[in-house]
Amino acid sequence: MNAPPVRLKTWLRLQREEVPLGTRADALCQVLRSCAEVRQAFYLSWQAHAGIYSHEGSGQQLPPGQGDPLEASDRQLFERLSAAGSLSLGAVRQLDCWLAGRLRRAAIRRGRVFDLALEANRPGLLLVELGEGVSQGWLAWVHELLDALLALSGELSRGSPLLGLDPQPSLLLDAEARPLELNAALLALLAERPLAELASFLPVNQRALVRACLQQRRAIEEVEASCGERILVWTFIPDPRENHVLARAREASAQVRAEREAAQARRLYRLITENTTDLISRHTPDGRFLDASPASWTLLGYWPEELRGRPVQELFHAQDLAQLVHTARDALAQDGYHTMSFRIRHRDGHYLWFETASRAIRETYTGDVVEVVSVSRDITARVQAEENRRRLAEVVSANTDLVLFLDAEGHITYLNPAARRALRLDESQTMPQLAELFSAEELQRLHGEGRASAERCGVWSADARLQPPGGAPSLPVSLVLLAHQAAGGERYYSLVARDMRERELREAQQRRHQDELAHTARLVTLGELASGIAHEINQPLAAVVNYASASQRYLQALWQNPQAAERVAQGLERITEHANHASEVIRRLRAFLRKGQRRMQALDVAEVAREAVRLCAWEADARQVTILEQLSDNLPPVYADRVLLEQVLLNLLRNAIDANAEAHPGQDSEVELLARAEAGGLAIEVRDQGPGLGDAELEQVFTPFYTSKPEGLGLGLSMSRSIVEGFGGFLDGRRGEQGGLVMRCWLPVH
Repeated sequence: MNAPPVRLKTWLRLQREEVPLGTRADALCQVLRSCAEVRQAFYLSWQAHAGIYSHEGSGQQLPPGQGDPLEASDRQLFERLSAAGSLSLGAVRQLDCWLAGRLRRAAIRRGRVFDLALEANRPGLLLVELGEGVSQGWLAWVHELLDALLALSGELSRGSPLLGLDPQPSLLLDAEARPLELNAALLALLAERPLAELASFLPVNQRALVRACLQQRRAIEEVEASCGERILVWTFIPDPRENHVLARAREASAQVRAEREAAQARRLYRLITENTTDLISRHTPDGRFLDASPASWTLLGYWPEELRGRPVQELFHAQDLAQLVHTARDALAQDGYHTMSFRIRHRDGHYLWFETASRAIRETYTGDVVEVVSVSRDITARVQAEENRRRLAEVVSANTDLVLFLDAEGHITYLNPAARRALRLDESQTMPQLAELFSAEELQRLHGEGRASAERCGVWSADARLQPPGGAPSLPVSLVLLAHQAAGGERYYSLVARDMRERELREAQQRRHQDELAHTARLVTLGELASGIAHEINQPLAAVVNYASASQRYLQALWQNPQAAERVAQGLERITEHANHASEVIRRLRAFLRKGQRRMQALDVAEVAREAVRLCAWEADARQVTILEQLSDNLPPVYADRVLLEQVLLNLLRNAIDANAEAHPGQDSEVELLARAEAGGLAIEVRDQGPGLGDAELEQVFTPFYTSKPEGLGLGLSMSRSIVEGFGGFLDGRRGEQGGLVMRCWLPVH
């Protein structure tokens, strides 16, 4: 663009059409500033009443002068300038006037001021500052040119009658889209920018628009152009006779941004409506669907098109219908807002729980409800969870077990009625402390092992005794500690205690029954061992009789045989030995047949095993079975009842003897009795050389009343296993590596 001619022509057009003085002054200063030789240009008009020159236009201004503004005066400058027509800036700076001080403060030295009146009967001056190295003689020519142009401005032809007076930014373009003239509004918009930046205010396709406008002989409207933060909307109006185009702009930044924001809001609303999981719907006041969001398909199985015009009441549950319709209608009419929860039928027939917030849209003048907008959310899972919590609360309240809720510090926060009854607390009493309910050892175990296990596995269980406050008898309970975590991460616990008094009583009764059954089994065993027991007793009794008879004979020959007294003493000694032996046999039988409560004590397994071997020794000899003992004297002690453990070992040994006799009739055979320490316990094994058992028989051998012996009851092994398990151990069997059967009893070490 050829900037100075365009700006000059624009200024002349403005001058001719007598637009406001400030606009013409700005246009003239812009013409001068567009020259490379000019650094700054200012136009000031004479204020006769004040006696000073003041700035015109909206451009840059000089700083105020020095001294009191009320005493400021440019009259000396006005008189000198009126006489001379122009003065150098150096001469002005030497004058005693207000403008001289302003020049000094602005550090303006090179240039001239001209006496120039842009408006009739209103003197003024044009101040031009030159760049370094520019001759001031050039300015005299500028002054003459401006005077001549001012004289001729009234005779210029009107290129565009509306251009000068158009309040909107406008310019005249030729057929190549080159600017010919600018109006005052566009100059103000352009401000201090060079004319080359005018293109940034125009649409990027301005040439094509001008060409199309002239060729088609029609105006082209609403063409947007952006310049930084500013948005202009242009209209191109053709003038075919002059082959010119008048381009008019209007500021549309706020409007376009508002429209864009509205469009963006509509897109956002549509995105939210189409993608939200909640159902957004519009209804008539009587409840018919006007529209619904696509979530209707996900939630109800209906597409929005299927719901339009359909009464929402058709989908309500029959039990909710009457109350919902009247309550919602009254609330919306009165308050304009209502929230409700109800059941609604899915297309498949099942019902869902919905929570709906509805707002009434009213007619502006009458206030009548013309539409209802609702947002509905599926709360079925929440309602079911609340129902489950309610049921769980009822279960906890009605549970016969004691339920205690604990916080993270171990304080009791809740006791169910069963717990209050067991602890003899009424509703008015405060919560007890755990330390009041458990012994110090059990409380330490609960806080230590219990919490650690519950945190790790979610649950911990143990047996304990619960001590009600007030000195009431303690309760045996089975404890279950549950660890929970709240939504915020806080830990809390539930302690469930089951009253085990009935179980304790049943276990005591069971032990008594088991002891009685064991005693009966011992009597049966004693009957089976009767011949051996008789032999055990007859031997020492026969020896006593023989030694007594011999002693009598020696007493009769005491005066004849000097050795008779010694023989009598020997006989009495032997009688004592055999009598003691018979007494020991009877003692063992009485101990074996003892009836009463269990007496748990630390036992030497080797000693108990040897006693069991002695009880069945005669039966083993009669069947040619040798019992090989592999018993160490330094075995760790076990905690058990001596008689019951002896009964178990006797049962295992007699079964092994029977198995050997069955497999080797009339032949010698062996039974091994071993005892050895293992990790955490002691194992006792009885190995026979019998026929052994198959897999099916091994699975049933410990079943009560199962036996392979024609005369057996099938209670020996079953009872033996129960006895061993009562000691904390176990009893099992397996096939031996060399045949036969191996019965293994494991007991924990005391």
